[in-house]
Amino acid sequence: MHFNTENSSFNFEVEHLIVAGWTGRDAKAVQHHIDELAAIGVAPPSKVPLFYRVSNDLLTTDPLIEVLGDASSGEAEPMIVRHGRTLWLGLGSDHTDRQLEATSVAASKQICAKPCAATLWDYARVADRLETITIQSWIHENGDWVLYQDGHLGQIRPLEALITAIDLKAGSAMLCGTYAAIGGVRAASRFRATMQDPATGAEISFEYEARSLPVVS
Repeated sequence: MHFNTENSSFNFEVEHLIVAGWTGRDAKAVQHHIDELAAIGVAPPSKVPLFYRVSNDLLTTDPLIEVLGDASSGEAEPMIVRHGRTLWLGLGSDHTDRQLEATSVAASKQICAKPCAATLWDYARVADRLETITIQSWIHENGDWVLYQDGHLGQIRPLEALITAIDLKAGSAMLCGTYAAIGGVRAASRFRATMQDPATGAEISFEYEARSLPVVS
């Protein structure tokens, strides 16, 4: 993979890809997310947070992914990349098969690619204001872009705590969890997300399409 930073760029070989789940800081908000997923048949987690390991090649900056059927959707999440000794902050989507999720959360995450933006910020340069950084996402629904998520990093567990909990190693990328969907979790084939730093006005954004493959038996 190739990432761009403020002053440079680098090639990154993903050796470990982790998806952190149930990372909300507010216990009531976490329970709300558990409840909204339970409404579509998803079993509650065994503990919170959880760290799901998925295939390294699922992380992609391509604007088009392919999914099985039409029951998947994205979730905008902060992404931590450790390249050598340096930590970087980015933006990704934990695209998930919502139908399979009712059977196995781990399998539903493994089956879908994880799109991300090609731009990263130096983690050390934003570490003192991480909680003010905002993330929004939109889904394309009934011909219009509809706001799907709207929050800030202060709503999830401190990123440093997640990094320490998983002992994030060089060559690793981790999607760090998210907050509830506006109007509930639902399938969508087009997804757009933006992360903004209010202190500087800097922004990272990306958009992708999930092309549906036919389900045959």
